[in-house]
Amino acid sequence: MFFAERAKPVPEQPRRPPSTLASWSANLIRALDAHEGESGSRVSGSELAVRAGIDPGALDQAEARVPRAALTRFWQLAVEATGDPCFGLVAARHVTQTTFHALGYAVLASSTLREAFERIVRYRRLIGDIIEMSLVADGDRYRFVIDVSARPATPDRAFEQVEARGVPFEAIDAVIAVCVRQAVMLSGGSCRPLEVAMRRPEPAQSHRFEQAYHCTVRFSQPQNVIVFSRSDLETPLPSANAELARQNDEAVSRYLARIGSTSIVERVQHALLDVMPQGPPSKQLIARRLAMSPRNLQRKLEEEGTTFKRVLEDARLSLARSYIEERRHSVTEIAFLLGFADTSTFSRAFKRWTGVAPRAARTRSA
Repeated sequence: MFFAERAKPVPEQPRRPPSTLASWSANLIRALDAHEGESGSRVSGSELAVRAGIDPGALDQAEARVPRAALTRFWQLAVEATGDPCFGLVAARHVTQTTFHALGYAVLASSTLREAFERIVRYRRLIGDIIEMSLVADGDRYRFVIDVSARPATPDRAFEQVEARGVPFEAIDAVIAVCVRQAVMLSGGSCRPLEVAMRRPEPAQSHRFEQAYHCTVRFSQPQNVIVFSRSDLETPLPSANAELARQNDEAVSRYLARIGSTSIVERVQHALLDVMPQGPPSKQLIARRLAMSPRNLQRKLEEEGTTFKRVLEDARLSLARSYIEERRHSVTEIAFLLGFADTSTFSRAFKRWTGVAPRAARTRSA
């Protein structure tokens, strides 16, 4: 008689202080070094990084993280040193595809802009632990919402209180600018936002925001939102590469697992990638791998606004789209890889999610 080897539970990771990808800080250094003030004065990005408590020499490590409080201090110092209320827009111009680890390449290889923004939402913790993002369908539009857990910073408090003050306005300015630039670049210039709403008060030289975002910008709004046309986000992209996108998705998942992500959703997603080819994944199995009870797992998922069923369906749908567009696996093989009991069960689920059967979806993507 043969016995299946019982999966070893993964110890629950200790909570870490909120952090961001170190490449954000490296990007700020580049932007500061290239900045020239009205008087022709120069700013040393590395010197400001040291003042903020960041070691510039450690930023060339691909997987390094920087405490959020230090990056917040760095942003404040950068704005004060440059005297530029729109410095976030300047910093965004120095972001490269490698700034966001493998996520940058996964976004580049996405089949549509909708899929690209879904990836950004799914792996947002790679960018920063406290940033929240969502893509919401709204009639003939999509709303990409960017939120943070604390009130944005103001420039008149002491550095020692900077962590309590939250994410600076300029950091959000840069995130929005990067998202808009990605949409324009990936679409070959055909996709421009319909409008942008921002929580920040209107700064001096606010016309620079409309120039950077290519649309009308409204300030002092309840949320940070980029509004796109639905047709723009669902148009196939010329740079699409399903296999490359999936490989980089897996690289991002492994990275998040290594840094001990505090998001239970991401930990469940990573566990699902491991067990789905072995058969239908149950909540009990995933809970055991995460060293917690099924009830505790469900409670933690509810705290993050979701359920095990929803996380499982999201993971299966994302992988199913990649496998179908990749065209290396038959529909039967895809059903197996996603942990379905049989092909017909997978086909019914896929049609429920997308409105079309897997084979029809493959024909459309040809």
